Amino acid sequence: MYFQFGTTKLIEAAGVLLKCRPNRRMSYLRLLKLLYIADRESLKETGWPVVGTEPVAMEHGPVHSKVYDLVKGGGRISSQELEHWSSHINTDGHDVVLAADPGTDSLSPYEMEKLERVCLRYEGIDRFGVSDLTHDFPEWAKNYRQGTSRPIPLEDILWAIGRTGDCEEILADAAEVNALNNLLGVSL
Repeated sequence: MYFQFGTTKLIEAAGVLLKCRPNRRMSYLRLLKLLYIADRESLKETGWPVVGTEPVAMEHGPVHSKVYDLVKGGGRISSQELEHWSSHINTDGHDVVLAADPGTDSLSPYEMEKLERVCLRYEGIDRFGVSDLTHDFPEWAKNYRQGTSRPIPLEDILWAIGRTGDCEEILADAAEVNALNNLLGVSL
């Protein structure tokens, strides 16, 4: 079980990170890592992630599978989600570029600040350095198997960040968010 907030919030969060860069461009590896780090820190601080979606353990560290699929233009995403992503963010080789500002209506002030702080904190570290830092995350080490992209259970992240005391409550919140989004038909 993981939080599913919809593609719009994910695009807005990516937009905040891309706006932190003077040319509104960064490697997609950096984007994937910064989104994961922001989610992880938000979970630790508030019990809620910024963008949610299911993370997976891959060779270069943990990534949000949905963001990876959007960047790559395939996987388990709908054509509508891909079109929505592409209207704001384009992939150019190994980079993503902000083509049109998606706004921030789905993000709280805390979430925008969290994204900006994460972006600035890792500004001087190249994309592979940021990737290497995520290899120190216990939830990645526990779930990574070479040549695979295995899901990282929310419970493993909560354990790694010291939120085992309220794990059941956070999992219940995730289930409630997902049920409400399914009821309302929220995917974007």
